[in-house]
Amino acid sequence: MSTPLSQAVTEGAASPPLLAREGWGHITLAIVAAALVTWWWGPWVALPLWLFAVFVLQFFRDPRRVLAEGQDAVLCPADGRVIMVGPAEDPYLKRPAIKCSIFMNVFNVHSNRLPVAGQVRRRWYSPGRFLNASLDKASEHNERNALWIATEGGDDVVVVQVAGLIARRILCYVNEGELVDRGRRYGFIRFGSRVDVYLPPGAHPEVALGDKVKAGSQVLARLAGLDPRVQ
Repeated sequence: MSTPLSQAVTEGAASPPLLAREGWGHITLAIVAAALVTWWWGPWVALPLWLFAVFVLQFFRDPRRVLAEGQDAVLCPADGRVIMVGPAEDPYLKRPAIKCSIFMNVFNVHSNRLPVAGQVRRRWYSPGRFLNASLDKASEHNERNALWIATEGGDDVVVVQVAGLIARRILCYVNEGELVDRGRRYGFIRFGSRVDVYLPPGAHPEVALGDKVKAGSQVLARLAGLDPRVQ
């Protein structure tokens, strides 16, 4: 069912919890297990469990973000390190594209945000393997979830969540036909993964290989049709 754009903007601006709801169960179990072992056998025996609980807490943190300004901006959809920027074939829309890929290790925030505003024209889910997400072939062989977003300016952007070596769950909360706003929190990937973005050939990347980026608060690229530098 479609969502009015005004409602989508409100949802995108809403502040998420500081701990991702996807991790509440994991966090509770980790802390309860550590507390029980501490009670029965003492703090030293329970130390590994407390360290694991701290790891789970940091993995599921979900800090609020101030979105980067500029309606021409394509926002970074994930926290992590840029591992690919350059020409590629968009396997979903079957077209030449500029591909930008961000690798998330287990210490990065794993909430995903939409890079552009527009309408979700299509959603694809592909089951697959769980190769190391930093490898190029992970984009083709790993489990993945892709969204095609058509912007109001007429550009088509595809954003793909890709499972990693130990990731076993891709979560996506938007569906075909929805109107969405840039920066909206739309999904989560548990325990290491990557996000690929396929942009129109005229887009101008604003990141370089090896850059560390943050979802929502940093610009990934600018679309040529909206970039004020392009006359």
